Parts: sequence; C-alpha cells; structure tokens
Amino acid sequence: MKINYKFKNEELLNLALTQSGIDSKHNNERLEFIGDRVLGLSIATLLYEMYPDEAEGDLARRHAFLVSTDALAQIAKEIELEKHLRHGHMTGGKINHILANAMEAILGAIFLDSGFESAKNIIVELWRDMACAETTAPKDAKTALQEYVQKIDNGSLPKYEYSEPVGASHNPTFTATVTALGKSATGTGASQKLAGTKAAAELLKILGIGLTGEIASSVCTDAGNSSVAKCIRFLSNAAITYLSLPTYTSLIDLIQQIMGSV
Repeated sequence: MKINYKFKNEELLNLALTQSGIDSKHNNERLEFIGDRVLGLSIATLLYEMYPDEAEGDLARRHAFLVSTDALAQIAKEIELEKHLRHGHMTGGKINHILANAMEAILGAIFLDSGFESAKNIIVELWRDMACAETTAPKDAKTALQEYVQKIDNGSLPKYEYSEPVGASHNPTFTATVTALGKSATGTGASQKLAGTKAAAELLKILGIGLTGEIASSVCTDAGNSSVAKCIRFLSNAAITYLSLPTYTSLIDLIQQIMGSV
C-alpha cells in the first residue's frame, strides 16, 4: 500500500483492511467512524490555511467535495488500497463506497496508532494536490439544483423523499426522489446522501442543465484549448450562473462569448 506510514500496531492496520462482508463482528466500521471525524477536521484545517480569503460557504463546498465518497475512493485507488483490502463482493455500484469506507478506516487506525498530528500529516500529504486542483470552490449536484430552483422559482426549494434501505445491513442500497419545477428524478446509492446527490444530478439533466459539460467540451476542443479540463470547469461554472437562459442555443452563444476569458 503506497502510504508514507508504518504502523506500530499491525492489528489496527489488519482491522482497517477488513470489510464487514468478511467479518460481521471484527471489521473496519468503528475505525471508519473515527477516520471520518479525523478526515473532516484535517481537511477543514488544510482549507482554512490554503484559502485565507474565501468565505465560509466556499470553504464548505470545497470540504464537502474533498471528504466525499468519490474523493476518498480516488485517494484509495492512488495508494492501491484495493490490493490489500479483505472484502466481500465488490459489485460495480459499491466499489467506490467500500474503498471510501476503508480509506476512512485507515485514517482512523493511524489516529489511534500515533495521534491526530500523524493522521493529519498523512491526510495533507495525500489530499493536498486534490485540494489545489480546483481554482474555484466546486458545487455538488444538490447545491447546484437548489441554487437554480431558488433563482427561477421565487426562492422555493427542491423536495427530497427517501425510501427505506434495501439489501443486507452491511451493504444497503438507498433510494431518493427529488421534485422541483414540476419534474422529478430518482437516484440510488450506498448512502442516503449519495442517493440524494444522484437524484439531484439526474434532475439537473432532465432540466437540461446536464448538457453544459458536453457542450463546453465540444467548444473547448474546437477552439484548440490546450487545457480542456480547465476550460470545461470554467465554462461549466460560468454557465451555471446563467442557467435562466431560455434556450440551448443561448447557452452555446454564452460559452462562445466567454471563450476569450479562458
């Protein structure tokens, strides 16, 4: 496992690498609980120091992204955690969730093994590049949907409904349905939060907002921009600000107009 830390207590590492699908009693769930809190505080401290001029709301959006399932799973893959993890069946929709939980468990184990500063130093080392990658605070799907709905529907909010989880207790599937502007969408995930985020992302697509990234990619590529990823992020953020544009053509026109600013 590619991590710059050697455990004094190997049993903590072994426990962190044991998923509940393998052992229902002696597994990494309690370590995951601790690791989640250690990660949250460490990332909050990192962002506070890295972005001294940003408001609380922007810091909160950055924080939500950096402690998300996708971010944790990405870090887990970078350190090749999957090769060492003892797990049950890692089906397609559960892989990232299992890796994210195990990553938190590893952080919790380091905290118990050597204390907060050691755990924080590892987190900063692993997460710094990701924290620096976004020049503007990212918006998750639920935030983007809420801001859009509030803007064009007199401050109203999307309504979320959650069903009871199904499946085994150690590997549940949650379902969420979101309704706004007379339309609804459903999402599923390994947690209630993830299901709600997926439902919001699906509703954004239904409302036509999900086309932004695809349009931006096409325009950036046609323009010969050498940093397509940066271009897409810039244009997508700009487009979100102007989602009240009445037509698809207007959105294309907007992107073409702001190309000169990238």
